Parts: sequence; C-alpha cells; structure tokens
Amino acid sequence: MRSYSSYVGGEDVPGSEWVYCLRASALLADVLPGLALKRDLEKGRRHDGDSHEIVEARCAIADDEVSQRALEAARAAAPVWGATPLDVRFRVIERFHEELWRRREEFVSVIVAEGHPRTLAEWEVASLLRCSDGPTTAWCRQQMGWDFVEGDRQLRLVRKPDGVVVLSPPLNAAAISSLSGVAVLAAGNALVVKAPRSSPYGVMWALRELLVPVLDEVGAPPGVLNVLCGHPTQMIDQWMESPLVDDIMFFGSSEVGIPLGVEAVRRGKKPILELAGNDGCVVWRDADIDSAAEALTECFFGSGQICMVPNYVVAHPAIADALIDRLVSLAGKVRPGYPEDPEVLLSPVYKTEKYFAYLSEAMEMGAELLTGGRRLEVDGEPSETGIFIEPTVLRVNGLARAREMSAVAKETFFPLLPVVVAEDVPDDQLLGDVIGFVNANPYGLRNSLWAQSPDVIEQFVTRVTNGGILKVNDSHVALPPYLAPNGGGGLTGGPFGELNYPMLRTSHLQGISIGTGIQPRRAVVEAYAAREATR
Repeated sequence: MRSYSSYVGGEDVPGSEWVYCLRASALLADVLPGLALKRDLEKGRRHDGDSHEIVEARCAIADDEVSQRALEAARAAAPVWGATPLDVRFRVIERFHEELWRRREEFVSVIVAEGHPRTLAEWEVASLLRCSDGPTTAWCRQQMGWDFVEGDRQLRLVRKPDGVVVLSPPLNAAAISSLSGVAVLAAGNALVVKAPRSSPYGVMWALRELLVPVLDEVGAPPGVLNVLCGHPTQMIDQWMESPLVDDIMFFGSSEVGIPLGVEAVRRGKKPILELAGNDGCVVWRDADIDSAAEALTECFFGSGQICMVPNYVVAHPAIADALIDRLVSLAGKVRPGYPEDPEVLLSPVYKTEKYFAYLSEAMEMGAELLTGGRRLEVDGEPSETGIFIEPTVLRVNGLARAREMSAVAKETFFPLLPVVVAEDVPDDQLLGDVIGFVNANPYGLRNSLWAQSPDVIEQFVTRVTNGGILKVNDSHVALPPYLAPNGGGGLTGGPFGELNYPMLRTSHLQGISIGTGIQPRRAVVEAYAAREATR
C-alpha cells in the first residue's frame, strides 16, 4: 500500500484522516466486503490496510488550514518561478515526457487499478505523451514570445504567467487531467491541485512520482506545486474567496462549471473551464462505412463516461441502414469485465437512472431501440441489479425534432448512441441542414465527419464553427500532433472557450517597447507626421 500525505511547500504534511483506495477489480468481484473494509479503515476501526492486497493506497485528507498553507506556498513561489528562464521551465515538460515514457506501464497499471479499462488507460497515457512531445511543445513555445526591431525601438510580445493556478480535475479522468498542470507550470505559474476524494490515487501517483522529482531536478522553488485531497465544495469555496488565487481551472459538469465561471469573473479571477461535451459525427453518403462505424464505437470506451467521445451521429439517408447494421454488429461485441482485461471497454455506469430516463424519453418520442437497453453483470449476463449498461444504439428519424430528445441534445455519460437519419432531400440542401444542426449544438468540444467528396469536406471544415476540434476521416478520440486534447465553447468551455492549451490559457500577452535615444515629445508629434507620409 502506498501512502500519500498532502504535499505543501515541498514537504509532506500528514493528515489525521485518510481516504483508502481499493483495487477496482476486487470491488467488482465482491463489492460488499470491499466497501466494508474501506469504511472501517477510513473510520479508524481497523489499521491493517498494509496487510490487504486489494488496498492500493491511502491519501491524507487536507483540512482548511492545510489548504490555506498550500495557497500561501504557491503565492510565495509564483514570482520566483515566473522569473525563471523559459528554457528551464520548458525543461520540466521535456523531462516529464521522458519520465512518463519510462514509467508508462506503471502509470497504466495505476489507472487500471482505479477502474479504467486497460485499453482506455493506454489511450489516456498515449494522449498525454502526445501533448508533451516535441512538435506540440515546440509549437507552444513559439507562442510564448516574439521579438521585433523597429527604428530605435526593440519591441517584444511576451506571454507572462497569471500567478497562482488552482486545478480541480474530474472524477472520471482525474489523473490524466491533473497533468494539464505540467503545461501550467511551464508557463511560469505556481500550482495547487485538488485530488478528488473518490479517486485520489492516480493524481497523487502521477504528480508525486513523475512530476515532483522533475521539479526538484530543475531547481524549482518549494511551493511551485502543491497537491491535496480534500472536500471539493469547501476547497473550491476557499479558492474562490482567496486573494491568493489568480486562475481556477475546473473540470466537471456544465451545471456546476458555468455558474462557477461566472462567480470567478465576478471576483476578478480567470476561469478555465473544461466541462461537458456532446460531440457529433456526420457520416456522408460516400463515407467508408466500416471505418466510420469503427470510429463510432469509441462512444463505448469507458461506457461513454469520457467527454470527448461521439455522443450522436447524423447519417446520410442513402447509407443509414448499412451504417446502422454495422454499428449494431460491432456494439454486440463490446462487453463488460474486469479492467485488467485488454479486451474490455465498458466500465460500471454511475448515472444509470439518467440512462434509463433518456432511453425511455427517446422511445416515447419515436426513436427505435436497435440493440442494448439492459443492465449487465461483470460477466456480461443481463441482470436487474447489474452495474454495467449494455451498449445501446437508437435510430432517430429526421433532424427536425432530434434536438428535442435529451439523448441527442445533452451529454450522455453512458453507452448510448443515437443515430439521427437525416431527411431525404437534395444533397446541397441536406449538407446545409446538417451543418446548421451541428452548429446549433449548445456544447462545443469535438465534431467529426466521414466523407470522400473534397467539396463536402471543405464545406464542413469551413462552415462548422462549433467545437474545439474537427476531425475528418479519423478516429474521433485519437490526438494528432499540435492539437490540444480539450477545449471548446458554449456549455463546454464558456463564452471564451476554445481549443485549450493550458500554457496559453494560464498566461497573458504583454507588449514591451524598449527605446534607444528616443525623445518623448518628438516621438509623439512625429508619429502623426510619419503616418501621413505613408498614405
């Protein structure tokens, strides 16, 4: 059993209370004894966590005092780290990338222990490696500053760190999302990360085992990184009220995140929001049906409990039946199981009531259930008490009323994929209708297209404004070089949301002019004359 105290100002701060993290597969195998063990350990009724193989780790719970100490440590470190040369700060990303690659299998095993299916965990780590690789890092570095010479002036455009950034990762992908903080640190900020109480192990392992040694290696000041596990509402309220906090980076639901962003702005803080997604995928008449269907089954990764998977499909009527047949066949091969099994994609579903409510509403509104709709046990057997949901495909006829269905209009955090079969109208009109449908989505994370026609592709990428990322004839979830994994507008990232490079979002652009021998009054007067001379 690993044991993680709060990490504040470069030191371990013990706690009087602990969260115990049990291996997910052990809980799936025998849930009641596992939960009883966890409860007894956390209540202090027993102290033998080390002797139980299924106990992976324990993490200290930070109180308000420890949380305040973390903010103070970050505020003290921020100006020192912000003035550190960019080469040193970027060395953090380079070394982190090297350590992540070296220990990738160990990291995967930690995420799997928390309950992520192995295939999903490997994709998560691969995405993180892509975000910290040479091409992506080099592009970000180019955005951090420019130098120009104009007459007697040296002109600079420089991105300066915002200061103290606090980060609250999501419950479903806490470890990977917490490592957005690597780029936040490279921008020159100090960082406080809150590990969620329901899944703190991966966050603690990733930051303590991978990132802290790198920061020590480059000589970062104590307090530049602080890692805590605490009560989410209390800690976020403390961050909101504290004058020590500059940016709040929040991952979570739109219902919680949008009001949080409003309140942050009211208090003079910068909100950086990574909220819900409701990604759409368009499959045109000339699409590669097999490849499109394969990409669409990504909606079942982790039982759909990932924000950037396809949530709905718009199918051209000419190929809708063929696409649906292929989808139904592939969905039938997706099964639950223990997360260590590399053939397993499904995870237990936490919002089963909402799943059945959305499914019932859709069918009442005329949707056709093509496959799925049942609870499953870990062995794949249907059961009234199963904690898995069978992969579900719906047919929805027509764009006109599709957005009135919650299954199409909202984020579906479960394995439910509605296929909206568009109206049979001329292609020119239909393409405009489909693009309008995609752009009308109040969420804005990702959208994708499967088509061969160069004109259709060009119109899609030119006219679709919704989404931080557009993918064409590609995996919906795989991350190419240079692109950030998250970001978008609307209910996904707020009115200022866009493709989210944390390094850029947690810094601000500053213009600098350094003159040599300039006479101020003359410079003012001659500016007008010089402008007139160029006309």
